[in-house]
Amino acid sequence: MLWRMLAAENQNQILIVDRDVVAIEPLSQQLKHAGFAVLAITEGAAAVVAVELRPPQLLIVDWNMPGLAPLELLERVRKARLVQQLRLIILSALSGEQEIVSGLNMGADDYIAKPFSVREAVARIQAVLRARRHANPAALSFDSLTLNTSTNRVTAQGAVLNVRGAEYRLLEFLMSHPGRTFNRTQLLAQVWAGNAEIDERTVDVNVQRLRKILAEPGYEACIQTVRGFGYRFIER
Repeated sequence: MLWRMLAAENQNQILIVDRDVVAIEPLSQQLKHAGFAVLAITEGAAAVVAVELRPPQLLIVDWNMPGLAPLELLERVRKARLVQQLRLIILSALSGEQEIVSGLNMGADDYIAKPFSVREAVARIQAVLRARRHANPAALSFDSLTLNTSTNRVTAQGAVLNVRGAEYRLLEFLMSHPGRTFNRTQLLAQVWAGNAEIDERTVDVNVQRLRKILAEPGYEACIQTVRGFGYRFIER
């Protein structure tokens, strides 16, 4: 109930998951003062329930939260909603270059090391959400091929295409970054939230399925294979 009330007040819904109450309380309060709808949770199980009830637009998760990996929580959110370009920020006491690079490579939009400046953290959070708004228009279009992120529908030549689940998320991500090539590891992190149970072959299979769907209206060539690297969306 609390989360739904908060979400109704502001479209920028933020969920903070961290057992360190001392660290997250000032951050939570400052974000609320900045106009965000914030829910702070200190238990992993409660966080899972919260995201399944209403997925937020931004997750801020302690990398070392017991029994709750940030990317596992991210995957639950993406399953709860068919597709949503959800943003993830990792909080961690580990501030080494290797940990930061690893977190970013696995799909996080930012990595904030503890202890942190609350003002700086709020500024970085606002930057991530601004990037989200700019990167995700209500509709992604090329020629007559249109992906509507509000209705989760894909149309081409005036007809609705049966693009669902992973194929939809894959198409949305690639269309959001036209001309940019992504390798299989990057696609696994962005589309499947780095699910360890899914291997790189899954990417190839879903690309083949997506091309088959797009073939009827003549857009299969938009998903281009870059040999030795991965895939990209090209505007023919």
